[in-house]
Amino acid sequence: MADDTQADRDYRDTLFLPETDFPMRAGLPKAEPRWLDRWAADGTYARQRENSAGRPKFILHDGPPYANGDIHMGHAMNKVLKDVILRARQMQGYDAPYVPGWDCHGLPIEWKIEEKYRKKKKNKDEVDPVEFRRECRAFADQWIDVQKAQFKRLGIWGDWDNPYITMDYEAEATIVEELLKVAGTGALYRGSKPVMWSPVEKTALAEAEVEYHDHISTQIDVAFPVVETALPALDGAEVVIWTTTPWTIPGNRAICYGPEIDYAVVRVVAVAEGARVAPGRVLALAEALAPQVWARLGVTEVAVLARFRGAELAGTVCAHPWRGHAEAAGGYDFDVPLLPGDHVTVDAGTGFVHTAPGHGQEDYEAAHLGHGIEVPHTVDADGRYYPHVALVAGAHVYKVNEPDGPVCTALGERLLAASKFAHSYPHSWRSKAPLIFRNTAQWFISMERTGLRERALTALDEDVRFVPAAGKNRIRSMVADRPDWVISRQRAWGVPITLFVRKGTDEYLVDPAVNARIVAAVRDGGADAWFTTDPQELLGPDHDAAEFERVDDILDVWFDSGSTHAFVLEKRAELQSPADLYLEGSDQHRGWFQSSLLESCATRGRAPYKAVVTHGFAQDAQGRKMSKSLGNVVSPLKLVDQYGADIVRLWVVSTDYFYDVRIGDEIIKGQVDAYRKMRNTLRFLLGTLNGFDAAERVAVGDMPALERWVLHRLAELDDLVRRAADDYDFVPYYQALFAFCVNDLSAFYFDIRKDCLYCDAPDSLRRRAARTVLDAVFDRLILWLSPILVFTAEEVWQTRHGGAAESVHLQTFPATPADWRDDALGQRWETIRRFRRVVTGALEGERRAKRIGASLQAAPRVHVSDSAIVAALDGLDLSELCITSGLTLTDAPAPDDAFQLDDVAGVAVVPALAAGDKCARCWRILDEVGARTDHPALCGRCAEAVVALDAARGAPVSA
Repeated sequence: MADDTQADRDYRDTLFLPETDFPMRAGLPKAEPRWLDRWAADGTYARQRENSAGRPKFILHDGPPYANGDIHMGHAMNKVLKDVILRARQMQGYDAPYVPGWDCHGLPIEWKIEEKYRKKKKNKDEVDPVEFRRECRAFADQWIDVQKAQFKRLGIWGDWDNPYITMDYEAEATIVEELLKVAGTGALYRGSKPVMWSPVEKTALAEAEVEYHDHISTQIDVAFPVVETALPALDGAEVVIWTTTPWTIPGNRAICYGPEIDYAVVRVVAVAEGARVAPGRVLALAEALAPQVWARLGVTEVAVLARFRGAELAGTVCAHPWRGHAEAAGGYDFDVPLLPGDHVTVDAGTGFVHTAPGHGQEDYEAAHLGHGIEVPHTVDADGRYYPHVALVAGAHVYKVNEPDGPVCTALGERLLAASKFAHSYPHSWRSKAPLIFRNTAQWFISMERTGLRERALTALDEDVRFVPAAGKNRIRSMVADRPDWVISRQRAWGVPITLFVRKGTDEYLVDPAVNARIVAAVRDGGADAWFTTDPQELLGPDHDAAEFERVDDILDVWFDSGSTHAFVLEKRAELQSPADLYLEGSDQHRGWFQSSLLESCATRGRAPYKAVVTHGFAQDAQGRKMSKSLGNVVSPLKLVDQYGADIVRLWVVSTDYFYDVRIGDEIIKGQVDAYRKMRNTLRFLLGTLNGFDAAERVAVGDMPALERWVLHRLAELDDLVRRAADDYDFVPYYQALFAFCVNDLSAFYFDIRKDCLYCDAPDSLRRRAARTVLDAVFDRLILWLSPILVFTAEEVWQTRHGGAAESVHLQTFPATPADWRDDALGQRWETIRRFRRVVTGALEGERRAKRIGASLQAAPRVHVSDSAIVAALDGLDLSELCITSGLTLTDAPAPDDAFQLDDVAGVAVVPALAAGDKCARCWRILDEVGARTDHPALCGRCAEAVVALDAARGAPVSA
């Protein structure tokens, strides 16, 4: 007789549903600052450092951002990557401290202070230099504080109270010390040669400070009359050159030709209307370029007078096109020799290269270094011609380039053609103004004198790992081809070049005692001491200040940052040198990576790093560079305020950051959705592990196959995340964890085991095994995610272990037993999942057709003709696997209308409804429901679970 008291019982209170305080909605923008406050109050980062004492060190040296504005997306990407790498290394058992740094000297800050004075109609030169430098220092200080707070908001852990700052007195003293070391090796010299120069900023620029933009120039073809030659055909002829920098014509001192190029001498027969060239002119040019030249000149017909190889031009001399000009006062009555040049090609131009040794590196090498031709000084610091430069004295180089400007006008009949020409041209990356090559006295570090180039190349080849590997070829080619390093700047804000030069020479003083006094003065009073200290005091008793000039040039800021290994890595006890890793954007192959390499190789003979990782640039959603003018700038600060820092961090590791990456509203929304899915997985873990006790644990050997498969997946993931961390590649790291959360756990394991976890008796082996595995999953998954989702991982960890628990960031990745790995089991479950996919696909079709509402209403018949699949399914409860109330497996041929998937052969499903009554507790439809008189509404499994639960609660047990 049935127990009427149980017939209508509500069994919901007998289910073991997930319970957790972990909210479904993250509320990251408000929650994350609370974690920052707690970490600060608890001194969690300092405790991490204490706990790490004695571990092997992993040192990532921070490339210093510039202290002059709010952080941008590139900053966020860079700092998050560094933080993820260091946290992962810390979790792997290393001592991985982070010392952040800032670059503080240089033109951008100086430019801002100058701007303030310009608004007051005041010249910077009217301001006391020390006061001006004080204002620059205060400006940098202000932005360091701002950026520091912004980086911390991103969840970046580090020694924020003790960063390194290039304008600290100790740092400036060490930079001076490093400069004097280089000087002592003989690699430093002062030379007069053309350098990249900004007339707007009135200073030399390094290649790393140059960017290229489209520019419209005036291209001109100019005739140089031949005055001396061994080739009869050239008597009375004119050599034609082509240039896109008319302003360099006053600096012309030679013409280069290609010894292997074929040249021709022609007489102009006919020209188009409006051409500057008159018939009868005899011109020399490269034959291969003749069609292009005639098109520019408007020449329609020529007669070839002679042909010859370039090598036959040896000894030919031309006159400057301004020779004999009535207003030049003889200023251009010098010879212009023709010189062989390997750089001459027939890609463009005329085959003859106008050579101004004061305005180009190749010109300088070919004319001055190759043939001893004097390098003229034609242009001053602000881009105007010196007073002694005839015909153009006082004119600005930017203003003379027009076809009707003073250069082209003075050329007269020697100007054969002039027109506009669009090309890529160097600009200052700060002022955005076009640059010039200008001959000026500068300080250089030689790449050859002391073998610096060879040492640097050897270090790159033998001692440094590059990620991605292509980075090695990029920086190597730059080092192999680079000219000597220009380290002087004609500015006010920065570390001075602390040298005394003997008057009337370029010889600088090398005296250890003097060097020691200079370094000590800077250490006590900062770089200002060089300008405020009496030179005699620094020179000491052995040298007379009257015999020396004090160098007032400022050091290239790349030398500053290139020296950071000396005053950071070598002088801080928690660090070591060389660093294990430098990580910056790919533009630093020509910037910090290279300056650090050269400085270290010059002073220590080795690279300052063991590995170099480069990432790409952050672009907008369309792949365009972010710029204010386009209105496409994405601010990391706004993203953090709207979505939370964990979303920004998730975006960083979800992108292939070794290359340029995109970010926009839809991309970020995709990360929000991914985060939501992972948060739901973590919430389910917390809920189902509620009340878990170690006494529940089940030995691996006693677990069902499904649980052992989850352990196998953990072993696979453990191997993957460690290898990815070693490779600094967190894209597969993140993708594997996301797929594990969403596919392996939520869509598969949780889906199958919900019934067991909710409905089985607490002491059932299956439920205990599942909870044992979920505990193992929790410990690993949260720790693996913690380098990325720093705030969420802490929230999850504290939710489970209580607010008094140690931070998740003080843990290390747990060891994974080797016997968890079972590749054969893994292959078996891949087969099982393919089978399951066909069944669930068939049931989904039934739901869409409204023939069933839930999969538990089904009891399909599955036709399997693949023996490997049959073997894989052996011993499994297939209805449990597919979440049905029944499932029949048959090897009989499938009917034609059976459901199949194209990519899973040998499995066909015929849907059918389950027979029996619905269990009021687990909702399975079974014949056995109603068989028990004590709980007629339950299946046998549920009835036993309820009886046990009632007994445990002290409730009366029904007869």
